[in-house]
Amino acid sequence: MSRVNLVGLLPSELEDLAVELGALRYRGRQLATWIYRKSVFDLEAMTDLPKEFRKHLAERAVVEVPEPERLMPSQDGSRKLVFVLAGGSRISSVLMPDDERMTLCVSTQVGCGFACGFCLTGVMGLERNLTAGEIVGQILAANRLLEQGQRATHLVFMGMGEPLANYAALVKALRILTDAKLGLGYSPRRITVSTVGLVPGIDKLGREELKVNLAVSLHATTDEVRSRLMPVNRSFDLAALLAAVKRYPLAPRQRVFFEYVMLEDVNDTLDDAHRLARLLRGIKAKVNLIPFNDWEGARFRRPPLARILAFQSVLLDAGITTTVRWSKGEDIGAACGQLQETSMAPSLT
Repeated sequence: MSRVNLVGLLPSELEDLAVELGALRYRGRQLATWIYRKSVFDLEAMTDLPKEFRKHLAERAVVEVPEPERLMPSQDGSRKLVFVLAGGSRISSVLMPDDERMTLCVSTQVGCGFACGFCLTGVMGLERNLTAGEIVGQILAANRLLEQGQRATHLVFMGMGEPLANYAALVKALRILTDAKLGLGYSPRRITVSTVGLVPGIDKLGREELKVNLAVSLHATTDEVRSRLMPVNRSFDLAALLAAVKRYPLAPRQRVFFEYVMLEDVNDTLDDAHRLARLLRGIKAKVNLIPFNDWEGARFRRPPLARILAFQSVLLDAGITTTVRWSKGEDIGAACGQLQETSMAPSLT
C-alpha cells in the first residue's frame, strides 16, 4: 500500500488519520501545526508526538515537500523554481520581490489544455492535474528558500495550468492556505486565483465563501478576436463571462482583476480601449495591461510603448484603475505566458 502524503491533507483529515491510527484527534492538530505552522517535515523531529504514534504514522504516511531541481535567478531579483514531480513531470513557480512584498506565482497543472495563442504553457498541452499536496508543497518549498522568519507575502495562482480546471485540488489547497489556526494562515485578500474564463468554476468559487481575489484573463474586447486568441471563448463568450464576474461576491474594498496581454495590431487600438471601458462599466475592476513577453515561435509582437500608454490613458479617463504590469523574470523564461517545462531532465552541458 502506498503511503499518503500528509502535505495536502486538511487539518480535519489529519485528525481523522490520527484516530485511524489509534490516537486522539488532537494528535492530528499537532501534526498540522508541525507541517503547516512550523514547516517541520521530519516525523522524528515532531517531539511532542508519542514514539508509538510516530512509528505507526511512518508506516502509513510521508511528509513530502518538493525540492527545487533548479533555481534560476533573474536580473530583476525574481527566482524561477523548477520542481520535478513523481513520474518525472516538471512544473515552475516564480518568486517575485517588490519592495516589502514577496509574491509567489503558483502552478496548478502540468501544462495547460486551453491553448491560448499567446501563451507558451499552452503549447505543452495538458499532462495532468497537480494534487493539493503538490500545490501547497510549492509554497512550503519556496518559503524555505527565504531568510529565516520570512515567507511569500502574496500568492497568485497564475503559473502553469488553469486553476479552475483543477477545482477540487485548488479549493482544498486554498482551505489549507487560509486556515488561520492550523493551516498556513494566509489572508484570502493576499491570494489571487486567475482563470481563462471558466464560468461554472467562477460561480462555484464564489459559493465557497473563500473570499480570495479573482483575476480574469480577458485579452480582447470582441468575441471574434477573443475566440481567435482563446478557444475557451467559444464555450463561454464575453457576455457569459462578464455576467459571472458580476455574480462573484466581493468585499466592500475588493475588486476583480482583469489581465490584458497587449498584442501589436491585434487588441491594442484606441477602439479596443474604449470597448474595454464599456465592457467593464458597473464592475469593480482593476485592469493590468501586460506587454506581450516574447518566446521562440510566437506569432505576436509587443506594441510600442506609446500605444500601450495611450490605451491605458483611455481606461484611466473612464475611471478604471489601470496599471501597466511589466512582467518579472523575462530573461529566465519566467514571465507571464513564458512558463514551459519538459519532462526530460535538462542537459548539463
